[in-house]
Amino acid sequence: MAGYLTTHVLDTARGCPAKGIRIALYAVSGNTHRKIAETVTNEDGRTDAPILPAGDFATGTYELVFFCGDYLRATGLAGDDPLFLDEVPIRFGMSDPGAHYHVPLLLSPYGYSTYRGS
Repeated sequence: MAGYLTTHVLDTARGCPAKGIRIALYAVSGNTHRKIAETVTNEDGRTDAPILPAGDFATGTYELVFFCGDYLRATGLAGDDPLFLDEVPIRFGMSDPGAHYHVPLLLSPYGYSTYRGS
């Protein structure tokens, strides 16, 4: 079985999924970033398909960038410009070629966290 990568975003300030957040996935090699995918979260705060499906999966270092500013502004939680959180990058490694990697974002206007989910 080939590995794959999924993600989702939860709005911890409002206690609900974060709909409409644009997410970009980059392959990282040294100081080089190469965009390999882009998507938007759905009603459930998830992507409609894996952001890196099994057919495209490769081990290595990656970075997810969550473009949260527009979402935070739309919810009225953003605060003043410049926003404390606008783009949230998460860099991580995937070493198991047959694993499902899940990297969620738990978001509030002034903080975020992540973990390796299932």
